[in-house]
Formats: sequence, structure tokens, C-alpha cells
Amino acid sequence: MGCSGTSPHTFHIPVMGTGFTIDTPLRVARYGISSVISLVDDILIDQVRVHHAREHGLSAHLVKSTDPDPRAHRITQYLELLRELIADQVAHRTAEDRLRYWRLLPPGAVANDAVGSIDVNIMTKLDRAQDRGGTPRAAAHSDALAALRGFAQSSLESSVVLSAGINRKLYEYMATFADFFPDADGRLRKRIILKVSDFRSAAVQGKFLAKAGLWVSEFRVESGLNCGGHAFGGSGQLFGPILATFRDQRESLRDEMGAIWSAALQHKGLVVPPLPEQRLTAQGGVGTASEHTFLMREYGLDSVGWGTPFLLVPEVVAIDATTIAALSSAGSDDVALLPNSPLGLPFWTLRTSASERIHQARIAAGHPGAPCPKGHLADNCEFSVGPLCVASEDFQSSKLAQIDASAMTPLEKIEAREAVLSKGCLCHDLGGGAAIKYGFDSRATPLVCPGPNIVNFSGPLTLEQMVDHIYGRAPLPLPADRPSLFIREFQLSLDHLASTTKASVSTLQEHPAWKAMHEGLVAYYELIPHLPLAERGPFLEGLEDIAQQMGVETREHQLISI
Repeated sequence: MGCSGTSPHTFHIPVMGTGFTIDTPLRVARYGISSVISLVDDILIDQVRVHHAREHGLSAHLVKSTDPDPRAHRITQYLELLRELIADQVAHRTAEDRLRYWRLLPPGAVANDAVGSIDVNIMTKLDRAQDRGGTPRAAAHSDALAALRGFAQSSLESSVVLSAGINRKLYEYMATFADFFPDADGRLRKRIILKVSDFRSAAVQGKFLAKAGLWVSEFRVESGLNCGGHAFGGSGQLFGPILATFRDQRESLRDEMGAIWSAALQHKGLVVPPLPEQRLTAQGGVGTASEHTFLMREYGLDSVGWGTPFLLVPEVVAIDATTIAALSSAGSDDVALLPNSPLGLPFWTLRTSASERIHQARIAAGHPGAPCPKGHLADNCEFSVGPLCVASEDFQSSKLAQIDASAMTPLEKIEAREAVLSKGCLCHDLGGGAAIKYGFDSRATPLVCPGPNIVNFSGPLTLEQMVDHIYGRAPLPLPADRPSLFIREFQLSLDHLASTTKASVSTLQEHPAWKAMHEGLVAYYELIPHLPLAERGPFLEGLEDIAQQMGVETREHQLISI
């Protein structure tokens, strides 16, 4: 059920944190809306499974850690429960549900009673190969492989979204599951979505998978405004030009991958069907129906991801009331790109979240670091046999003592300490909203990593309000000075580059990212005639401001006629 690509909707709800979208399919799939669950926190997944099972009168118990394959079993059991509960919702649709299904459809859509896809996300680099005591795990029991097995062994017909780059071991392991290969009818029961930031990454990963006989059913492109830790890889490429490259080379890439894939299937002695569909979607920073429609039309997208604004829709995500209030009142200074992730990536983070507040309180009290009850990001063995998370109190206390006893200069010590203290709890606190909402832990301190687009929205909102905004039926009130998502991403990319290089924007012409940014500037001038008429003037003003910061001549403001 819930096959990707059958949805009547032109948007999807991406994965958000470890807990925010953990049961979103149970809330929206019956309305034809697809969404994505994170498979990072199997403990939280198991708690949510037992909660929903008992809520529906079913007997359920937590999977014990002594189970021979606990992580995979927790995931499989939860996905099976979701499938069963959603199937029951569909089979027993009330008149109210049927009316709501029709009411939410996009303008001009033909209702097909499709069910939204129950997709899952695996962060490929979160793949601990040893337990917390330092004992190596069996080859197929690393975190990412066990999560994949949990999905692959379920009876879902849906997609796994792979993010955070290549994991060759994981990709090779996927080829051991029959559901990722076409059946006798040429159907893929399990599909692969690659979350990428540029075309080169898509081509490299897609061809690597094709050589194993694995087909990429969708490339999901993220802008620098995407929530969480996918902001600004440093290459200077911008969202619009990246999407234009996909649009222009989409068919040729599909053909290249198809030839490799077909040959691999033939070599394995498997059926070689016609090339399956290969979708192109994008997400990150979209805020208006006009932007949604423009992306679909200009770049030929099959769907647009709306993540951050849905954090204000409590009937869709697992979030506590306090966090919604903090998000709703967030100003531009409250959402920042912080180095707080143990992964070493900058994350858009809500400074006023409970997690960030307690993070700073621990530092002020002289007891930095988080308790680290789950350790999904524990991979540092500098001070122990078993791996530690660099945000944990055990690691930070040891690291700070090492810095204090070192021969560093006073300034070097300050900088080194700041780098250590910047890391906060991620894997546990991103599920804090669900823990509070469902009563697992009333003292949880939720962390939330929204995109900067959150400052334009206020809530709480209903599902109808959000969907009507997406489709332009009843737009939500947004700030009059909200810039285009392209302009916003460009400006923040410049600011981030200047911040990381500690230089002014106008002096960065020799930086490797500069050429891509200059090409992006030219491409955006050329994009102006394609924009809705009312948006061309503000867009040009934004570009002129960026060009001035970069010290780039704009041909006396006549580069492109508006």
C-alpha cells in the first residue's frame, strides 16, 4: 500500500528530526499525503509502536535488548503496525474522512483514493560498527545496516530515503534483499530515494547503485534552507542552477543509469523490465503557493517538500505545545546556523528550544555535556574503549581537562574549549517532542532544527490551513518583506562563506565557491522573465543587493529586462 508516485498531491512531508514525523503517516497517509519516518532512534520507534498499539486495543510489548536482532525487529514491527492501522483507516473511512480527502486535493486533481507512501529515512553515515562497550558488532548489525534490514523485512511497498552521502557497505547490503529488484512483473516493491545537494552526487551514487542492479526511483534535491543539517556544503552552488542542471540532464542521466542497471540485472539472471519511473523532487525553504508552482513548472518537479511549516501543525507531527509556541514566536535571531551537531555539520537550530537552553545552562553551571542515554552518534574513542558522543558529559569533561593541561596559548585554549562546548545533544533531544507528547518522559528537553523559513509562519495551524496555503486557496499571512527562497538562500550562502572564511564578501573572489556563486548570479538574472510579473521587481532588487555585496557589475542594471 502507499506506493510512491500514486499520490494525488504535489507536495510531500520530509523527515524531520528523529521524532517529529515518527508517526506522521498514521495522521496523513489516508488523505493521499506521503511522508518520511526517521529510522535513527529505534528505542523511540519501539515506544511509539507500543503506545499506538495499546491505544488501538492491541497487545504490545517493548522489544528487549537481548533480542538477537533488536534494532531491526523494532523497526519492522513498527512499520507493520503502521501498515495495518492505515489499512484499517482506509477500509473504514468515515463520511467525514472521505469529505476531508476530497477537500484537501490540489486544484484540478483527479481523486484516485491513493494512500500516501510510508517512506523511511536512513542517514547513511550514522553506522556504528561497535556497541557502547566497544565490542565490534557482527557485520550486518551496524546501525545503518540493521535499520535497512528492518525496512527490507517489512511488507511495505514504499521507499527508503538515503541521506548524508555514500555508504558503500550499506549500498552493497541493499543488493541482498529481493524487494529492491524488479519482480516477474517488473515491479519494485522497495524503492530508493537519494537525497542529494547537487547533480554530481546524484550521478555518482546513482551509477554506483545501478552497477549492483539497484534502481534510484527518485532524486530529492535540498536547498541550503532545508531544515536540519544540510545547509551549504561549501561549493557555492545555488538551488536554482542545481535544479536547472537536473532538468536539462535528467533524461540523459536516466538513460546512462538505465543501461548500467539493465546490464547488471541481466548479469544476475533477473528479469530486465522497461526502465522504471525516475522522479525529481526538491525541498527546503519553500514558503508560498507561487514558489511551489514555479518550482514544479520551471524545473519539471514531480513533488515539492514542505517540512518546516508543518512543525506548526500538531495534528501532523509529534511535537509538544511548548516547542510549537517557541517556533511560532521565533524571530530571525532565534534561528541560527550553529556548530552544535556532533556530526560536524552546521545545523539550523532554534536557540529558544529546551535543549539549547539546558545546553547553555549546563555550561554556565560548570557541568557541560549531555547525559547521552542512547548514543546513536557515539563514535569517538579518544578517552575510552567504548565510543563516546562528542556532546556527552563524559567526553567533554575529559576533552576540556586535556585542553586545560595542554601547552596551547591562552587564545588557542579559548577557541578549543568553545569548539568542544558548542556540541549539544542531537539524537535523543530531537525526539523530545514525541517523548513529552506521548508521556514517555515529561522531563525531556526537545531540540528542534527548523529551516530559517520558520520565522515567516505562526501557529498552531490545522492540516487544512497548511494544505490550503500550499495550493494557494487560502494563503497564510506572511511578512511583506519575505524574500524569494532563491534570494534568501543566496544571501545566507554568502554570509556563511564570509563567516567560515572570516573575510568580507567582496574579498572572496579567489575562493573556490566564488565562481559557482557568480554563475548563479547570472543564472538568476536570466530567470527573472520566467517569474510571475509581480515578483520580478523584488527579485531584481534582491539580486542587485547581492551583486553590490559581491562587487559584481550588473551591466548598468540592464543585464536582463524585466
